[in-house]
Amino acid sequence: MNVHILSVVPELLESPLSHSILKRAHDKGLLNITVHQLRKWAVNEHGMVDDYQFGGGAGMVMMCEPIVKAIEELNQQYPFNEIIFLTPDGEVFNQGMANTLSLKENILLICGHYKGIDQRIRDHFVTKEISIGDFVLSGGELAAAVVVDAIGRLIPGVLNDETSALFDSFQDKLLAPPVFTRPEDFRGWKVPEILMSGDHKKIEEWRYEQALKRTEERRPDLLKD
Repeated sequence: MNVHILSVVPELLESPLSHSILKRAHDKGLLNITVHQLRKWAVNEHGMVDDYQFGGGAGMVMMCEPIVKAIEELNQQYPFNEIIFLTPDGEVFNQGMANTLSLKENILLICGHYKGIDQRIRDHFVTKEISIGDFVLSGGELAAAVVVDAIGRLIPGVLNDETSALFDSFQDKLLAPPVFTRPEDFRGWKVPEILMSGDHKKIEEWRYEQALKRTEERRPDLLKD
């Protein structure tokens, strides 16, 4: 199995992925993990991979171009069965999901940072969005480590007792709305016009509506109270 990880701080993954069961999986030739520095595909010589978000607001957004370039280049060598974005508003990771992913041959994990990634990447490239719980981390690296660890130990031959894995256990109430950054038009996928209007009241209303819609669709349990 080949797992590729895109990150702006790959150093965070060096230790979690280099020891214990994951090291054993690698040494046995059962699991190959490659962490890629996203700045390799930066838009300029300064290593730029993020920009201010359209519509204003705090926090930078990871741009389309670097991530898409990385996906398309790596996908030529390792046709990905899944392109996964680690995000707080994704499907909550569980053992059943780990079992399914452990059967894949090539997986790409995208570690978000700052305010997140441009929504168009999520719409057109990501095949699965995963959350490890209802909390926010500084980036997706630790979440990626959790997912890879859960998957890796399920690969046949990784654990000494292959049957042991079969017995393992298993601020605001709205999710964030979609975010966008430059360019305004990427491959014909355009930023919603409301975010370009400069009308901050209407932008906030749109964001609230989108947040409410996303929460109702993905985590209706958050609205029970």
